[in-house]
Amino acid sequence: MAAATNSILLKLKPKIKIKICNPLFGYPRSSSSASPSIPHLFSTTTLPYADADSDCSSEIKATADANPNFIHPSADVHPNAIIGHGVSVGPFCTIGSSVKLGNGCRLYPGSHVFGNTEIGDHCLLMPGAVVGDHLPGRTVLGCNNVIGHHAVVGVKCQDLKYKPGDECFLHIGDNNEIREHTSIHRSSKSSDKTVIGDKNLIMGSCHIAHDCNIGNNNIFANNTLLAGHVVVEDYTHTAGAIVVHQFCHIGSFSFVGGGSVVSQDVPKYTMVVGERAELRGLNLEGLRRNGFTATEVGIN
Repeated sequence: MAAATNSILLKLKPKIKIKICNPLFGYPRSSSSASPSIPHLFSTTTLPYADADSDCSSEIKATADANPNFIHPSADVHPNAIIGHGVSVGPFCTIGSSVKLGNGCRLYPGSHVFGNTEIGDHCLLMPGAVVGDHLPGRTVLGCNNVIGHHAVVGVKCQDLKYKPGDECFLHIGDNNEIREHTSIHRSSKSSDKTVIGDKNLIMGSCHIAHDCNIGNNNIFANNTLLAGHVVVEDYTHTAGAIVVHQFCHIGSFSFVGGGSVVSQDVPKYTMVVGERAELRGLNLEGLRRNGFTATEVGIN
């Protein structure tokens, strides 16, 4: 009788896809700890993988084979979601039906991805992070992005001209660090989109409103607030607690001093500061840090 029972168990074992342990969450789980009275918890372990012909490298595939997906039984993951290789989804996470997660993504406990949202390879969602919304339109994140604790990215804008049912968009590039409690909103209309480039550091409690266009390699210090339709070029730096009026244009390699209210365009290479920001000269320190020579800057 025991031999027959073992034979049956061996035949059933390959169909059980519950992962035994995941180093991201630091504790083992056994198949016996899952309650058979809650069958929907098990459906999260049989989600489709991303297309095998995608542009992920052989190295990523090899890593994924060594580190299979882990989805915690308490996570609410829709069976139509597309999950890449080597993905970890922690306790009490939510992943919607139209979501696509790239290879090697990690969702820490209590993070959520909603709506028509695509997240690239090796992105990290910290506890409480929310990405995407149940709205017409789309949110797209590139690779190697960090979404901080309780940050809200890709939700409806705070603009009264937005009409329910209109498509709205957000596109974020690669290698951005978006820190805790930051909010980034989708566009206010289908003919525009909110865009953030690559390698930006967006510190805690910043706000990037609808239809903003942010370039690459920018540093926004804590509580930098950008109103709608603001354009920020590349290699800019803001100090803390600044406010930028809608439709303003901040040029490359410029610096905005702490506590400033920016109500006019900021020229390239300059430094502005003040309760109503005023031009104070060239951003000499910023230019030096970015490799400009004294000759290029015009200093004898």
